[in-house]
Amino acid sequence: MGILDHFLQRGVRKGVLEVVRPDGSVKRFGTPTPGFPEVRIRFTDAKGERRILTDPRLGAAEAFMDGQLVIEQGDIMEMVELIRANAKWDKGGELHEHTPFKKLKGKVVTLVDGINKAASAKKNIAHHYDIGNDLYNLFLDIEHMQYSCAYWPEPGITLEQAQTAKLAHIAAKLALEPGQRVLDIGCGWGGMAIYLAKHAGVSVLGITLSEEQLALARERAEQAGVADKVTFELVDYRDLAARGAKFDRIVSVGMFEHVGQAQFSQFFKAVGNLLTDDGVMLLHTIGRMGGPGATDAFTRKYIFPGGYIPALSETVAASEKFRLIATDVENLRLHYALTLREWYKRCVANKEAIVNLMDERFYRMWIFYLAGATAAFESGGMCNYQIQYSRSRLALPLTRDYIAANETALLAG
Repeated sequence: MGILDHFLQRGVRKGVLEVVRPDGSVKRFGTPTPGFPEVRIRFTDAKGERRILTDPRLGAAEAFMDGQLVIEQGDIMEMVELIRANAKWDKGGELHEHTPFKKLKGKVVTLVDGINKAASAKKNIAHHYDIGNDLYNLFLDIEHMQYSCAYWPEPGITLEQAQTAKLAHIAAKLALEPGQRVLDIGCGWGGMAIYLAKHAGVSVLGITLSEEQLALARERAEQAGVADKVTFELVDYRDLAARGAKFDRIVSVGMFEHVGQAQFSQFFKAVGNLLTDDGVMLLHTIGRMGGPGATDAFTRKYIFPGGYIPALSETVAASEKFRLIATDVENLRLHYALTLREWYKRCVANKEAIVNLMDERFYRMWIFYLAGATAAFESGGMCNYQIQYSRSRLALPLTRDYIAANETALLAG
């Protein structure tokens, strides 16, 4: 039995994976099980299988991208789901610690990869976000262009409704008052800033390191009629803090993942200095449900160079050094999985347009990324945290009731 066969025999017990080799031989792994996919893959040459053995995630991705691994039954979403669902992170059973070697290896990779200083931060952001707004228009929600976890208060709603619900959920936690000055760190295409200006009567400065995002954000603010209330700048948060600017509220959605572990302290120091003494911040970030880890090779190479998904423990440990009070923490456990499945569907539906914009290899890389991310949120250790911070214990109401009340009012308006 080959090495890959041995791994698949142990790793695929529920559901079915059929593997067709270049010589036409077929191996079948697993047992048909309700709720688990049945997938058939074919290796077009021996090199594709060797790539997977060398580095399972990166090798599988590159073999798929280069046409050495072809899905003949099912799709890449189902293939990744099948592998992940057979090894769920929250599987129950007996608990064990990682070995010291595994912990050390993860720390070294993360430290080296996370030295994300201002000089390299712009380059890393450009790698992902300056590939063209036309691509993102093909799969994001139409109204807000939110490239972050949506919020699904009930099943069966559209992606557009879920992203609007996310904006309201975050705005409610900011406890906004008309006339306040708000900073949006990592403002994307301006959806959050525009929403706050329209619905909360505040002025907003949105900052980004993506030139493509900056141009479209300014255009969208003009179209929304809030250009007098919303300003966008191409500036690093560290440089903005050095100017001595102050804000009543700060919001950051889907940006902290790009900071890098080595820069966590610098991020929270800047946030603390940018907030007024009674200011409030809402940090919305992908997170790990276990302890600190390391970014996998595929993501580092192709998707988010310099990025790192933080554990809750290290996020709070970094912020508490600067007397930022974690006043509320919410774990959006499955909301990102629902969001990613919608993005995946739209990308598959727009395959021809994506291939024409980029190329076939990019399309395969992109859907592998979305499939892998979905499985990580459904069966792996990924989640999404919303952490509310304040500098004063008196800055917010005594109970959480105001959040639901604010959210209801925003959605009604």
